[in-house]
Amino acid sequence: MSALKVTQVRSEIGSTQRHRGTLRALGLGRIGKTAVHEDSPQLQGALRKVANLVEVEEITSGS
Repeated sequence: MSALKVTQVRSEIGSTQRHRGTLRALGLGRIGKTAVHEDSPQLQGALRKVANLVEVEEITSGS
């Protein structure tokens, strides 16, 4: 399974309470903060919800 590095690039100010909750669930909360998660359908749905606030990068394993 691949891992995704998620970085918040825009402020949550002005977004809905639901979007702010999604950012918190992803382990984000301020611009520049990064979290690494295993790829899953649930994660893809959360990322789709806040796609305008985050930047996603795939991490390839070196093994």
